[in-house]
Amino acid sequence: MISVDKKLTLSQVYEVIFDKQVLDVQDEVIDIVERSHAFLKDFAANKVIYGVNTGFGPMAQYRIKDEDTLQLQYNLIRSHAAGTGDLLSPMQVKAAMLTRLANISKGKSGVHRSVISLLQALINHDVTPVIFAHGGVGASGDLVQLAHLALVLIGEGEVLYQNERRPTADVFSLLGLQPIEVVVREGLSLINGTSVMTGAGLVNYFYAKKLLNWSIWLSCTMNEIVKAHDDHYSETLNAVKLHKGQQDIAARMRAHLADSQLIKKREEDLYSGNNQEEIFKEKVQEYYSLRCVPQILGPVLETIEQVGHILEDELNSVSDNPIISVEDKNVYHGGNFHGDYISLEMDKLKLAITRLTMLSERQLNYLMNTKINEILPPFVNMGKLGFNFGMQGAQFTATSTTAENQTLSTSMYVHSIPNNNDNQDIVSMGTNAAVIAHKVMVNSFEVLAIQMISICQAIDILNYQNFVSSKTKAVYDDIRKIIPAFADDKPLYPAIQRVKEYLMS
Repeated sequence: MISVDKKLTLSQVYEVIFDKQVLDVQDEVIDIVERSHAFLKDFAANKVIYGVNTGFGPMAQYRIKDEDTLQLQYNLIRSHAAGTGDLLSPMQVKAAMLTRLANISKGKSGVHRSVISLLQALINHDVTPVIFAHGGVGASGDLVQLAHLALVLIGEGEVLYQNERRPTADVFSLLGLQPIEVVVREGLSLINGTSVMTGAGLVNYFYAKKLLNWSIWLSCTMNEIVKAHDDHYSETLNAVKLHKGQQDIAARMRAHLADSQLIKKREEDLYSGNNQEEIFKEKVQEYYSLRCVPQILGPVLETIEQVGHILEDELNSVSDNPIISVEDKNVYHGGNFHGDYISLEMDKLKLAITRLTMLSERQLNYLMNTKINEILPPFVNMGKLGFNFGMQGAQFTATSTTAENQTLSTSMYVHSIPNNNDNQDIVSMGTNAAVIAHKVMVNSFEVLAIQMISICQAIDILNYQNFVSSKTKAVYDDIRKIIPAFADDKPLYPAIQRVKEYLMS
């Protein structure tokens, strides 16, 4: 069970989102929320407070009559539920709900306690609102996407439950759930903020960590296949380059390859004094995609870690506006809903993961091209050359998908378009950045899945099954349960999909 109290950690988020741990909300959190709500109700009398007794955005100059203030909140939610495009995945939406719960649990939003209770129930029942990918500019936060979440919280709209898209009212009736109570500003407090971009960003972060782990595995196994020398990932060589990420990658490579029987020592191989030929049969140095792994994946590692720090801070921040301060007996207006932090980090993350994918594509090309590797048949073809095709068709897919990642890596952070009658005259595009970064993550798993299958074919061709490291062998055995070694041609897409799912899980 994961408890929401003062701070949520990234590991706790992972357990709720990926492992479906039950979420608990501490009584202390409910008390804080109730004090904030009670204070705002009293404080709002005879004062002009944005979104309580005024219109929204450029319409904030219009006073709302007391008898219309509650309907104002419903109008806001319904009017902004205007998303289009693909649906965000249940995992992304669940992460967004958890982020919203964490935000409002700080007692700075003035919401009714029913908001906390219903969000908790939806998360624990795996009920996820239908939220569309298109709609957010990330300035007042994720207004459109969060409006779809709020629509469900007032008992309207649609949800995904048990793999079905169903009316919210039907699922609420089935599970005995009640819509929230709209009392003061529950509409505005629910759609103001960065929760969708942060939730989607958290999923991206966890996927990026998985991708990095697999890229290290693939790179280590590639070095085994070519019987590379061990000095390029040695502690001594990498210690003189003062980047922690590079040193960490090299250390993980050493751990992976510690018991490999295929990796060579340069001291025994090329420093023995016995190499007197004019043209050396074996490579003195490997191609860069094999030899420069610590230098390439090091900055990827450091980027992922930085993204994690920013996401954890945003998860535990308050991205609402205005901010309710019980301590100061005041209400502060500002722009905590602006999504620049997340937008920039998502751009950085997708750039780093695209680079990781490019490394995979180059290593795959090395496996495919017999003129380069000089030890394997073309396209790791275990059949009859010219008659069978091996992984030739799959390489096209990997190359195409890598190219798409390169195009998707164009920045969203610098693509501000003023809107909202120029009230939002500079916007973050953080939601778009997170959604596009997610596409890059999924694409990358597809490329790595193709490389994974190709590497296993190469191990079988060379009969290295009993010589690779124990870490290599464990995954090789798993993959061979999914797709046995093959010589005859057959459609590869089912196996690629299953290996992709294995990598993502």
